[in-house]
Amino acid sequence: QVQLVESGGGLVQAGGSLRLSCAASGRTFSTSTMGWFRQAPGKEREFVSFITRSTTTYYADSVKGRFAISRDNGKNTVYLQMNSLKPEDTAVYYCASSRYSSTYSTNQQDYAYWGQGTQVTVSS
Repeated sequence: QVQLVESGGGLVQAGGSLRLSCAASGRTFSTSTMGWFRQAPGKEREFVSFITRSTTTYYADSVKGRFAISRDNGKNTVYLQMNSLKPEDTAVYYCASSRYSSTYSTNQQDYAYWGQGTQVTVSS
């Protein structure tokens, strides 16, 4: 079983920054693709970013150039640095761990383990 715990959410003004963390335990973190997804009120959960075991990264167009994903395998932690935040970034942010080690996917179905989410609110 994999446990994922997100932290770092909060309230920030537009243009500000936040850094989300996701601490993982229970399996070999370093071989998993780790993803970030978000769900805004009244909307479906959507892909934000992922990072593979080889540290290849991929971003949704809506966050490209503003967000940066990274991982520290020694700490079993994945991060999401969010800069130039906009009100439309307001959502609950979830981290997820892939079902298989070779995952290169934005599809939620390819991620088997999920955290409880952390709220990010961006005020205008």
